Amino acid sequence: MLAGRLFRTRGIRGELTAEVYSSQPGRAERLDSVLLEKGGVSRAARVERAWYHGNRLVLKFEGLDSISDAETWEGADLLVAEEERVRPAEGEYLHEQLIGCTLMADDEPVGVVRGVEDYGGPSHLKVETTAGREILVPFAREICREIDVAGKIIRVKLPEGLMEL
Repeated sequence: MLAGRLFRTRGIRGELTAEVYSSQPGRAERLDSVLLEKGGVSRAARVERAWYHGNRLVLKFEGLDSISDAETWEGADLLVAEEERVRPAEGEYLHEQLIGCTLMADDEPVGVVRGVEDYGGPSHLKVETTAGREILVPFAREICREIDVAGKIIRVKLPEGLMEL
């Protein structure tokens, strides 16, 4: 199951910045065994250390000990085994469930969720609109009224003026 994505190298010891698709506090720090997958190539990896540098997660994997080792995996997906997957509580959703959903307002498509932003407060859906712009939509019950992750649809009642921001 998709658990996150690696971005760029950080430092010279094989570290990579990453995003973990979970709203559960401490989930990134509890990652253990993962599968790195990029361009049809995959590699089992054990997380040696996870920490935050500013607001960006940094992961160090066993066996990736240099910047050149890590560069190979820039942009890779982080996958976890089904049994390691965190189960959301009733009314909660994993980021991976929300990414790819179409936002619908009054039966008209607004755009597609491309990411979920968490800054310590309420989450925001990063949406690529049908006009090709990017907007952030608060992930709140007052706005996201119906969530159908199986059908990949989120029905919303957008606050006035949000589309113009």
